[in-house]
Amino acid sequence: MTDYDVLRVFCGPSGGYGNELGVIREGSLLPGRDDRQALAAKLGFSETVFVDDPERGVIDIYTPASRLPFAGHPCVGTAWLLDVPELVTPAGEVGTRLDGEFTWIEARAEWAPPRTLRQYASAAEVDALEVPPPGEWLYAWAWEDEAAGRVRARAFPGRGDGIDEDEATGAAALLLTDRLGRALNITQGRGSQLLTAPQPHGWVEVGGRVVLER
Repeated sequence: MTDYDVLRVFCGPSGGYGNELGVIREGSLLPGRDDRQALAAKLGFSETVFVDDPERGVIDIYTPASRLPFAGHPCVGTAWLLDVPELVTPAGEVGTRLDGEFTWIEARAEWAPPRTLRQYASAAEVDALEVPPPGEWLYAWAWEDEAAGRVRARAFPGRGDGIDEDEATGAAALLLTDRLGRALNITQGRGSQLLTAPQPHGWVEVGGRVVLER
């Protein structure tokens, strides 16, 4: 088994919750895509990152079932772990910065995989949702406080790969921020926190807390 780190990304204010992420720092030990995909499926995290060049921040991202050109919580977690000014993904160069307890990435909405962003009337409706059947990647959200930009959200990947609900989803938060055109403070899943802010020329920042689980 290749050595790997486990991070929790987009933790709540107390350091709890967050979405687990597997990071293989020495990606060169497992260069083949089929081998990487098999390991990502075996580990079972919603995403696993293979670091191909730690100094340049070159990374490769996999779900248990597929390779992704870009994903939010893997980029935030790997940016925190490597402490580099940018990450190089197949989708493009992702700017990164550390600001106190928060790690931020800057990316473009068109890099994010398609999601259905469905608004509900209240946070209570989002809380009450059952896991839908596979087939649609659903990001369910509602305003908790629209004036303050506070959002309640849950994410259901619908891929049929064992991840029924995603605890914290940076790419979906990026898409929602791009659609609404304003900064957001999102509580997702059981208690994860994601902060976002639109930037000039179509860029969006997404930030959160990261801790090393093991």
